[in-house]
Amino acid sequence: MTRMTAIAALCLTLVAGAAYWLASTPANPTDLPFAASAQEAADIDTSSVTEMTLGDADAPVTVIEYASFTCPHCATFHADQFKKLKSDYIDTGKVHFIYRDVYFDRLGLWASMVARCGGEQRFFGLSSLIFDKQKEWIGSGDPVQAANGLRKLGKVAGLGEDQIEACLSDQDKAKTLVAWYQQNAEEHDIDSTPSLVIDGKKYSNMPYDELKDVIEEQLAN
Repeated sequence: MTRMTAIAALCLTLVAGAAYWLASTPANPTDLPFAASAQEAADIDTSSVTEMTLGDADAPVTVIEYASFTCPHCATFHADQFKKLKSDYIDTGKVHFIYRDVYFDRLGLWASMVARCGGEQRFFGLSSLIFDKQKEWIGSGDPVQAANGLRKLGKVAGLGEDQIEACLSDQDKAKTLVAWYQQNAEEHDIDSTPSLVIDGKKYSNMPYDELKDVIEEQLAN
């Protein structure tokens, strides 16, 4: 998925609650229903956002993935390249993996809020479930159906109904997440997903053999 992020035009004035956003319709990245300048986003304290990581923090290579839960290419990456990356490099202590959300639309933001609802222990399991069932919960893109689909996945993962509702209606958390995304995307010039930042250098989506070559080169250095 390739879309210009338009950092200065991205959103930060979020919904007042579930009743508002369930009545809303999906938006394009350029007209999301919450807006802030790049400077305003930079001024927001994002220290409360938990960085979702896997592997040894002291591993010789660091891989940051920027992905959106509504991006079909990201779902494919997690079904293919990511599983091999985890087996070959993350689980073996060679790669420290960092996952960072990209919010091209409201549905992606809501999915992130559900994925984060169970905390660090459940994040990657929930993320895999959301990616695996991407077509099902997004459906036609209707916001009510998508939100209900995410609720269902949250319950399948063991989250309580009240817990899910609290996460989805936490507008302060949502504003902070979007500001965090803006800051990260500006730092690494992210304009498409999935994007990988490997030891500080940005790469576009690539087959696993190419990704493996890049990591092996870094390990050799």
